[in-house]
Amino acid sequence: MEKRIIARGAIAGIVAGLVAFVFARIFAEPRIQDAIDYESGRDEAQHALDRAAGIVVGEHGHGHELFSRTIQGNIGIGIGMVAFGLAMGALFAVAYAVCLGRVGNVRPRTLALLLAGGGFLAIYGVPFLKYPANPPAVGHEETIGQRSAYYLIMVLASVLFMILAVILGQRLRARFGTWNASLLAGAAFVVATGVLMALLPNFGELSSNVAEYGRHATETPQPLKNEAGNIVFPGFDADLLYEFRLYALGAQLLLWTVLGLVFAPLAERLLGNRPVRVEPVRETTPA
Repeated sequence: MEKRIIARGAIAGIVAGLVAFVFARIFAEPRIQDAIDYESGRDEAQHALDRAAGIVVGEHGHGHELFSRTIQGNIGIGIGMVAFGLAMGALFAVAYAVCLGRVGNVRPRTLALLLAGGGFLAIYGVPFLKYPANPPAVGHEETIGQRSAYYLIMVLASVLFMILAVILGQRLRARFGTWNASLLAGAAFVVATGVLMALLPNFGELSSNVAEYGRHATETPQPLKNEAGNIVFPGFDADLLYEFRLYALGAQLLLWTVLGLVFAPLAERLLGNRPVRVEPVRETTPA
């Protein structure tokens, strides 16, 4: 049974990845290209300022690209989204098999939708609130390792808090009822994640530019100025940053929504339309 559930999760994940790819290709990819164009233009302006100031700079350029931007923006992002969808689909199916019959009288279709919503919140939604996605040109190179580590901590902690919240809700259900127990467990999840977010640093605070911009340093490139204080190249477009993050969030929301909607009928067809419960194991004593 578990293998059949995981197979259906993989199928749903592939479909979800394809749908998310189409969305990302139409909406997010142009914003990525705009960010790359900004980064290239800013590098050119910085090198021009360095040469005017007599600063010796190395040969400008990012080196030979193994894959062109056309391949990266089409085949690359497509393979990436489908592979991610497949991985999340398999992981989703495993979690579904574990939860099946252990979270109360929930129909297979309803459980799939609830689990998809929880997966989106824990794996992407909550970490996004603390560390939102950034396009190229946003973020300092010296903080890549730290940013990746803190983001991973946020994801793992969010998943752990979600699991603990579900366990807490199940234990409180007999005393407070399903509705009140769900509210209490949800409140505990919000408090735990809020405390962790307050303790973890912002990405801007990891930068060496803190001394220049203060504690609330930003990783968003500021306007580039010459020695006279005149702006020679604008700062990163706030609208571009907003649109990129909006579309990145939308792609993930679409992926998890499609994953739940595709998997739900597949699971219901496999398991039936009735709530599934795990029968307690009865210990037998030798005669």
